[in-house]
Amino acid sequence: MTGRAGRRGIDIEGHAVVLWQPGTDPTAVAGLASRRTYPLNSSFRPTYNMSINLLAQFGRPRARQILESSFAQFQADRSVVGLARQVRSREESLAGYAKSMTCHLGDFTEYARLRRELSDAENATSRTKSRVQKSLSGDSLARLLPGDVVNVPGGRAPGPAVVLSSDHGSREPRPAVLTLDNQLRRIGTDDLEGPIAPVTRIRIPKSFNAKVPKSRRDLTSSARNALREKRPPAPGQNRNHDFGRAAALPNQEKRIADLRRALKAHPCHGCSEREDHARWSERWWKLRRETDGLVRQIQGRTNTIAKTFDRVCDVLSAYGYLEDTGDGRLNISPDGQRLRRIYGEKDLLISQSLRLGAFDDLDAAEVAALASVLVYQAKREDRGLRPRMPSVSLETSVDVVVKEWSVLEDVEEENKLPLTGEPELGLVWPLYKWARGRHLQDVLSGTDLAAGDFVRWVKQVVDLLDQLAKIPGLDPRLARLCAEAINLIRRGVVAYSSVL
Repeated sequence: MTGRAGRRGIDIEGHAVVLWQPGTDPTAVAGLASRRTYPLNSSFRPTYNMSINLLAQFGRPRARQILESSFAQFQADRSVVGLARQVRSREESLAGYAKSMTCHLGDFTEYARLRRELSDAENATSRTKSRVQKSLSGDSLARLLPGDVVNVPGGRAPGPAVVLSSDHGSREPRPAVLTLDNQLRRIGTDDLEGPIAPVTRIRIPKSFNAKVPKSRRDLTSSARNALREKRPPAPGQNRNHDFGRAAALPNQEKRIADLRRALKAHPCHGCSEREDHARWSERWWKLRRETDGLVRQIQGRTNTIAKTFDRVCDVLSAYGYLEDTGDGRLNISPDGQRLRRIYGEKDLLISQSLRLGAFDDLDAAEVAALASVLVYQAKREDRGLRPRMPSVSLETSVDVVVKEWSVLEDVEEENKLPLTGEPELGLVWPLYKWARGRHLQDVLSGTDLAAGDFVRWVKQVVDLLDQLAKIPGLDPRLARLCAEAINLIRRGVVAYSSVL
């Protein structure tokens, strides 16, 4: 790795020096330099710690300028160049379309708007009618009772049929029926053209068995006789349907009628070239929507890093880490000064845990275990149920951290910021055992942790505890416990690997 050889936007070339070592093959080095390059995509984003340190050193205006000159913003701006070129090209086409749809009788843009509103209203009414009809058809199917004789208009079982079973509880009822040609079927809303009601009704014998052909023939024979006699349904069986859900249709149809009148009254309605203008208008409208979409993309990518920084500052202000002086400047509170010294993926959650006293009432081994909750990141497949904590005090502290993370996640979602990772409890027991002096084999027993992974995570816990111990103004007792916890866990293979 050579680092950045040259400065973006200033140098047109760069030089990298490879330090010679015994065994270095110059041909291999030249081969590396001549190979194709791979795309470099920045994952940079302002964190809480970074933002508050930038504010402390440069103030808000200068901090925004620094972020706007970052490589991440450069990549976002570079992608905007092509979009801006497309917008310019489309704007030229829009001007041509607008000229072609100009009408000598009046404002065709207004006339085209009325046409679009009418079309949208007609489509919405059609969809509403379809939904209402399907809903009413479903309700009518749900009301059918065994013994009802109905006339099915279409589908796989058209014609008269006897209902064999009700289907009241289903979201889309499909009662079973027996057609007069002895076929067993189910009917649904797709078989209907509207609500269905019983034509007549017959009694189904208790001994009826749909699997027996004779039972089916006897039942269909009874249905034919009932249809010939046209016996009406028994009292209480004439089940009316509720058409209340169609009440919204008159309002929609009134709006359609008003739009049609306005359309006919418009001067452009009498233009002999009206449909030609309308075609150009549709092209203009479609291209306008596409162009507006590109403009929104450009706005979303412009100054994205600085906008994220502003949202981070809003969260820090809401938590009291920044204080507004009233003249547009932001002062850093004592809690904010503490956050400046905390580096990590969960920097604000760590600071809040200190603020809420999560580390209080713990001994050194428990402090180390709680620190692991704020550092460790389990593999997705390793995540499981929450384990029982080694002590009541640690259980209480973990509850504080988890609840605060849940609150923080809601705040970040509201402010459209990347979410802080969930606290992980998978390292609590192994690290607690290690801090208590247990052997590595015993510590890893029953876990999926490899020895190398365990050592790597312990070293990161050591780093966090070292940060906490050196925060100015920290409770001396907690600072002493952090130092003691470091001594407990930086032993054996962990200490040996640190030396190497």
